[in-house]
Amino acid sequence: MSLQNVRIHHTAIVEDGASIGDGTSVWHHAHVRALAVVGAGCVLGKNVYVDDHVVIGCRCKLQNNVSVYNGVTIGDDVFVGPSATFTNDLVPRAFNAEWQITPTLVRDGASIGANATVVCGTTLGEYSMVAAGATVTHDVQPYQLVAGTPARHLGWVCRMGHVVSRDTDRPTDARCPQCENAAMTPSSHPLGG
Repeated sequence: MSLQNVRIHHTAIVEDGASIGDGTSVWHHAHVRALAVVGAGCVLGKNVYVDDHVVIGCRCKLQNNVSVYNGVTIGDDVFVGPSATFTNDLVPRAFNAEWQITPTLVRDGASIGANATVVCGTTLGEYSMVAAGATVTHDVQPYQLVAGTPARHLGWVCRMGHVVSRDTDRPTDARCPQCENAAMTPSSHPLGG
């Protein structure tokens, strides 16, 4: 593990075999397990837990108390709010020794609000936005805004996160009236990326 230009607080634990990218900060009491990969320019806040085999892209911000478990892959420029968590077992039982990891994918630019829960087996599309406290139980489309428990469609956002439309269908005019970005350019992949 190369730790050049990496800031690791003395109370944090970064296990041997973890990969931490250049310019990343790992703050108080965070724990990064062996075989985890964290990209360059990331911020892992207080008490963040990154399990083994997790992949986190570059320039991501994981706020205090976020838990990211084995099976989760996070793209670049993703924001994860305080105390958000990911699951990785669709049928959790304490006594099941043969449980299987169900993967979760968070695509580039997505944002997940504070205290949200992302149930495993879902994909969060590029630049999607999950509201604080939401429980994501199904895929979220690129640029889609979801909220509630279970999370439901509330609208569409631009690349900067401004609400562009509250319609059910994705708007055909991709220009945001607030920031003027042509921000909802569809990806070739059905869930972005």
